[in-house]
Amino acid sequence: MDIVTFLPFIVLIGAMFLMTRSAKKKQQAAATMRNEMQPGTGVRTIGGMYAVVKEVTEDTATLEVAPGVHAIYAKNAIGAVLDDEEYNRIVHGAEQDLKSDTPVVPDDASSLTEGDEPAADESPVDLGKKDADADEDAPKKDADADADTPKADEDAPKSDEDAPKKTDGEADAK
Repeated sequence: MDIVTFLPFIVLIGAMFLMTRSAKKKQQAAATMRNEMQPGTGVRTIGGMYAVVKEVTEDTATLEVAPGVHAIYAKNAIGAVLDDEEYNRIVHGAEQDLKSDTPVVPDDASSLTEGDEPAADESPVDLGKKDADADEDAPKKDADADADTPKADEDAPKSDEDAPKKTDGEADAK
């Protein structure tokens, strides 16, 4: 047999090896994180609950989920070990240090409009108005000029020549 026939199988086995190797690294990192948990550390479970570690055993961890409420979890149920700053920010809503250069985003938009008063020369815009104001603001025509021009009688019947032509091939059959 030729090596070219076995090349796809070799590539497939190599790809599987690389994928399982990266997955094993992630599992080892998670296990190391769980083993390094100390009492008093804030954690997040895989279910999304935040708690403080009270006691750590070989396979379990006792977590304080509320003041005076303790629950026993498997170590595998710990999704992340948080540092104190992050835990306090998430759970207690602790504010950021004012010394940091990151901008503070307001919770609502009211602070963006405070103190914005319309200027004295600005009038509020009514978007529901039609063009009635435009007719009033248009320059007035000279009445003498209108008298000189002949006006067509608007009520007069229109001739057949002025009527729109039918182009779809239909005839006026009666």
